[in-house]
Amino acid sequence: MEIEFGSWSIVNAPSLLALIPLIVYVVMSFKGKNNVSGLLTGIALAALMMGLNLKKMAQIFQAALGSTTVLIGLIILAGAGLGVLMTETRVTHTLVYWIVKKIGVNTQTKAKIALIICSVLICGMLGTLGGGNAVIAPIMIPIMASLGVVPTVVAVLFKTAGEVGLILGPLTGVTLITMEVTGLSYVQLMLFAALPFSVVWLIGAWIGTNRTQRRLEGKEAYKLDEDIKSIDTMVIEPKEKRTAIAFLVSFILLVGYGVVTKQGTNYALIVMILLAAVVAIFNKMNIDEAVALMGKGMASQFNMFLIFITIEVLLNLVTVGGGFDALANLLGGLVKQAGPTAVYIIASIVGGFGIEAAAVAEIKIIADMFGGLATEVGLPMTVFATSILAATRVTGSIYPTTNFAGQMGTAQCENTKEALQALWISVGIIWAWILLWGFIGPIIF
Repeated sequence: MEIEFGSWSIVNAPSLLALIPLIVYVVMSFKGKNNVSGLLTGIALAALMMGLNLKKMAQIFQAALGSTTVLIGLIILAGAGLGVLMTETRVTHTLVYWIVKKIGVNTQTKAKIALIICSVLICGMLGTLGGGNAVIAPIMIPIMASLGVVPTVVAVLFKTAGEVGLILGPLTGVTLITMEVTGLSYVQLMLFAALPFSVVWLIGAWIGTNRTQRRLEGKEAYKLDEDIKSIDTMVIEPKEKRTAIAFLVSFILLVGYGVVTKQGTNYALIVMILLAAVVAIFNKMNIDEAVALMGKGMASQFNMFLIFITIEVLLNLVTVGGGFDALANLLGGLVKQAGPTAVYIIASIVGGFGIEAAAVAEIKIIADMFGGLATEVGLPMTVFATSILAATRVTGSIYPTTNFAGQMGTAQCENTKEALQALWISVGIIWAWILLWGFIGPIIF
């Protein structure tokens, strides 16, 4: 959105000064301050720096309420409500029992692998990070809880695996636009960019979350029902079995329909509502009771919903102030006399560290800024594609973004400090691969 700066503004877009409010929020998060407190401080600072009066700030908040970010927040609220409904009707207990006892997901390692597989598949099929993980969260979180996996680990794995799904999915916006701007086929994109990038990134996330699990075990945990704690003695009643089967069948049909008809993020909200209806109907639950349980679950995530609103406002202010553009311009200016490897590395840095936008928009920005230069210096598109992946996926693992906030909410986690530290380990490892590929890729092709 366009914002007219006030007369006392000290920011003249694009300006690196516009990044200061975001930096303040990150610092406050690392000092253990509440996320909403940090975000509101950053917003207030940005408003003062840009000379925005109360009327303009009200307009900015109004615009944020109609954003996709807040829609994802609503999806997560609905998912939390569905989770409480499933717990009260013992659908959660039944699913945990089947998965742990029948399939054999009975260790933390197996549980994390199952989460990664489910997240990659669902997000890749639906083409949405927030919607995909929100759909599987009511099933996966109780399993993680029963085996002692901490919420911060779940948040990091949700984010990384879900974004890998967007990289690998054949019909996701990220895949289609990357193929368009590079001219690569799907097979070429997968073999020379997406698959290697995804494997290395998941290895990095695995290492980071193992460290996090060791640091937080016994200090952070999901609330766990006594029935799930004593899973070996659990008895599944016929009604609970019927409700769980109805839930799973409905889940598969709704996800399948979403894939076939290419539904967007907003479809996930309808999925949540329909699944809640299925659970209530098959459990023969009074509609008022079902609605009350949904409301109880949604209320538990209201603080996270506030984070969604405020982070959207803060990032919009940073964008309007030209903070990301200024950083991109600063780094982009260094490549004018560069060779193929330098163009590749700078393009990766500009995207990975300097741009926060919708994935398709990010790809277009990087393609416009560096695509012609890459061709001019002889950088193969099979290598340049990795720069695009860095541009769209690494950003949210370096500092808090809307994608980061979304997965924190989905995982019911508020430990920003530990989540970022785990993600930084994954970023360090993926950047080692990015740099290595920048040197050997141009030689191979």
